[in-house]
Amino acid sequence: MKILPVDKIREADDYTIDNEPVASIDLMERAAKECYQWLRKRIDSQQRVLIFCGTGNNGGDGLVIARLLGQYNLNVEVYVVRFSPKGSEDFQVNHDRLKDCPTVSVADLTEKSRLPQIGDKDVVIDAIFGSGLHKPAEELAAKVIRHINGSKALVVAIDMPSGLFGDTHTDEKAGLVVKADYTLTFQFPKMAFMFAENDVFAGDWKILDIGLHQDFIEKVEVKNHLVTRQYARGLLKPRTKFSHKGHYGHALLIAGSYGKMGASVMASRACLRSGVGLLHTHTPGKGYLVIQTAVPEAMVTIDPHEEFFTRHPGLAPFSAIAIGPGIGFARQTVSALKLLIQDTTVPLLFDADAITILGENKTWLSFIPKNSIFTPHPKEFERLVGKSRNDFHRNQLQREFCIKYGVYVVLKGAHTCTCGPDGVCCFNTTGNPGMATGGTGDVLTGLILGLLAQKYTARDACILGVYLHGLAGDLAAKKRGMESLLAGDIIDGIGKAFKKLGLRFKF
Repeated sequence: MKILPVDKIREADDYTIDNEPVASIDLMERAAKECYQWLRKRIDSQQRVLIFCGTGNNGGDGLVIARLLGQYNLNVEVYVVRFSPKGSEDFQVNHDRLKDCPTVSVADLTEKSRLPQIGDKDVVIDAIFGSGLHKPAEELAAKVIRHINGSKALVVAIDMPSGLFGDTHTDEKAGLVVKADYTLTFQFPKMAFMFAENDVFAGDWKILDIGLHQDFIEKVEVKNHLVTRQYARGLLKPRTKFSHKGHYGHALLIAGSYGKMGASVMASRACLRSGVGLLHTHTPGKGYLVIQTAVPEAMVTIDPHEEFFTRHPGLAPFSAIAIGPGIGFARQTVSALKLLIQDTTVPLLFDADAITILGENKTWLSFIPKNSIFTPHPKEFERLVGKSRNDFHRNQLQREFCIKYGVYVVLKGAHTCTCGPDGVCCFNTTGNPGMATGGTGDVLTGLILGLLAQKYTARDACILGVYLHGLAGDLAAKKRGMESLLAGDIIDGIGKAFKKLGLRFKF
């Protein structure tokens, strides 16, 4: 699914109005009806609903919602925030229509107005600005937003929490932002929803399809996408009847050191669950029995050193190579990583300790094979590119890094972002907070490595691996609960995740 910037969403609205064709007022009615349907299922008939409307089209949406809710005799109060004496044309039409709805009360709020009391059990609907704000909220609007945030009511924002910018960083210190429990956004997610810094504002956001014209959606070019189940399913390669292990690649995993062999075990197990044909795990001498016992399906190459990685095996047999989980930072390990980069003929996957080593040896980055993959968490990424000012800035640094070095970066988080050499970002939709526990990154490394070995492109291996990893985590959380989730539970859920996506054998 495409993530459109705010200006392109407005173009999509205009294109739909001109080419469906549909009147602007009717498109507003359509959007508001979708919000109404969502709200009607969740609002108790005894609850009071307070709708705060601006004087633009977002306010117009709020007025339509008020009229529709009022038809079912709900206790609805509308407060028009009069930061402008005149409303938009569609706002004014719907304001006039409310005069024929006696069950809905309407009042104007000005600087001199006393703000309505908001009860703990009330529902507040924010339709003040939506995505139409270009500068921080101030004066009357800021006063109303502060009032909403000071309540304990359930808050639902329409399209965007008022005060939040869709495509750029929002400095809350410069202006107030509504802190919504839910955001009902139209047709496309907003870029702001992808970042942790805005979670306190957007809350649980829902995408409502309002029927914008498909011709425009298909043609518009964007740099950001949301990975849906349908898209992830389309990346899967079905197995054929006469296939054998030789068809599914030979992976090399360099992982583990004395005291950190668990990372090697988890990455190995996840790699094998990906469907890879063969896996060699390279381990220090003291890890040999660990791997052979814990992961009997894997073959083992043994490093000359007993406790850490110092020399890679011959690389000729391998179709994909990953390095990093638990390898540590010994001087010999650093040298061996450099030699691996020099000797490899295939793209590499760098994770964990390998990324930290590269962060301390940035001159090596220019020699890394094109289409290699990095899978950092935010702190590890910071070691590669330096500190960022905010989440939007970090995303910019991610794109620049990928373009500069011709690589893929899987920046892990609630909406893990995969970016490639073209600067296009794909944000993931699976996963849960229970996955914030040690070892889950090792599982992701193994999963992506296995897909790479099976000749998935680097881009598809990253996107599909991240999606399956999160989906396996979601399935595991349903069974175990988030608090009790372990990395091993995610590995156990990988097979179910594949089945959930609908992979089928061809006979």
